[in-house]
Amino acid sequence: MICRLYSFFGNFDTVIFMSHPSNPTFKPGQVLRTEDLRQWSANPSRLGKRLVQEGKLEFLKQGLYVAPRSSKFGKVPPDSQALLQTFLKNSPYLETGPKAWNALGLGSTSVFTGALVYNTKRSGRFTFAGKAFDLRRVRFPATPTPEWFVVDLMEHHDEAGASLETLGSRLAAAMQTRRFDHDKLLAMAKEFGTHRTQRVIIKALREAGL
Repeated sequence: MICRLYSFFGNFDTVIFMSHPSNPTFKPGQVLRTEDLRQWSANPSRLGKRLVQEGKLEFLKQGLYVAPRSSKFGKVPPDSQALLQTFLKNSPYLETGPKAWNALGLGSTSVFTGALVYNTKRSGRFTFAGKAFDLRRVRFPATPTPEWFVVDLMEHHDEAGASLETLGSRLAAAMQTRRFDHDKLLAMAKEFGTHRTQRVIIKALREAGL
């Protein structure tokens, strides 16, 4: 801050007051990018290093920081949603993979480390605070339905550890009890599935008498 003072000699003297470094506070578990620190400093990287030294932030990687959070059991890792939202700059994304596929009840029991995340920004494998993410820049619906996850499972049957033919047979059995919507399944297959996946789904529906 600069202030001009009038002296006894009738002149203006300039006195410079150095402002104190920014001292922001964060919500425990909050995830930030380096550029988010710019609101407190013209040199966000330097501010980030200072806040890490002071224990107010922890540096992850890829320019991400997290405010430490702990419980009676010890340090609590940052929330996956907070990590993804910050890393992807709040752009749309969708988590899929084994957890979603296995919940369909089609016999898939796949397990692999990390979450499969479709998004509009990045592709690659990243690990933050011990959490692994397989990011893929591909198309996905704004509001996924169980029928879309069926198509997604079939498109990645090799990663799910099941053959496409086996999944087709299990889908036929499931459709006999109308577990999935017939029209939605066809629509999702047409929009997001390959011709092979479409053929398997159509065959399963026919076997189910639909």
